[in-house]
Amino acid sequence: MSEVAKGNVDKNFEESCIAKIRDLTTKEHVKMTSSGNNSIFIALSAITGDIIIPDQGGWHGFKQIAKFLDRNIVTLKTDAGLINTDYLDELEISEGSALIFTSFAGYTAEQDIRSIVSYCKDNSITTIEDASAGIGDSENRLGCRSDIILASTGSPKIINVGSGGFIATDDDDVFKRTSLPQKLSKTTEIICSGIDNEIDNVSKNLQVSLNATEHVKKHIPNTLHADKRGINVIIPHENSKSICWDLKKTLTTDKSGIITTCPNYNRVKQKAICIEIKNLDYACLEKENLDIIIDEVNSLL
Repeated sequence: MSEVAKGNVDKNFEESCIAKIRDLTTKEHVKMTSSGNNSIFIALSAITGDIIIPDQGGWHGFKQIAKFLDRNIVTLKTDAGLINTDYLDELEISEGSALIFTSFAGYTAEQDIRSIVSYCKDNSITTIEDASAGIGDSENRLGCRSDIILASTGSPKIINVGSGGFIATDDDDVFKRTSLPQKLSKTTEIICSGIDNEIDNVSKNLQVSLNATEHVKKHIPNTLHADKRGINVIIPHENSKSICWDLKKTLTTDKSGIITTCPNYNRVKQKAICIEIKNLDYACLEKENLDIIIDEVNSLL
């Protein structure tokens, strides 16, 4: 990125990013943006009906942006963040509505994208997947099936550049209807150069995070959605606040913290301890380090 800023690299990184994101998402049309929230803004601007938002386990920007756009918001009941299509049957929504959700509920549990997309196609609901945490899935279950795929490439993310994002779809009308938001969310060639480099490692990095989370879930009792793939660990507990306070003293990092407390819309609405595996450097996700986390948590439960 530094060399690009100096003008020492002769390459169109935006075009290269778009080509790579087409391959990752299987979508024909791709736009690079200045952030994940700007990608959400573009996607929701293209929707003419209601915006369906999970009651927990999503991203608070969904509601904030929908409100700013003066869209009608419909809250969808979930199973601790996981979308159950039976609950979609209970909703009254307008024509042209969309469901927006994250690849992982609260970062901890993989959504059943196949069943969600199948239901929504049958009921003329557009699916918008925030795949910031799921892009590059080697099993091709996340970040490629929904109608609109978007992501942040800020920090900490699977594509970890510190800034930027993208939106991808097979429906070119999404971009035809949102020319102004696109103009307001352009990114730079410098950011694109970073994204272009990081995309090459995204599948490996995601798998490392998934493996690490699986290991931690196996060795801490009563974790939420223990059998689901994810990139953090959530442990429901009535004394979550005091336990989190103690863990923050012992499990310290030089940058982002790895302990957060619930209730928290972006995770779950119940009292719980969150271990943010996604916030750790990939080089740190080795068994000996993970076992230290497991021992510290188990000693306080």
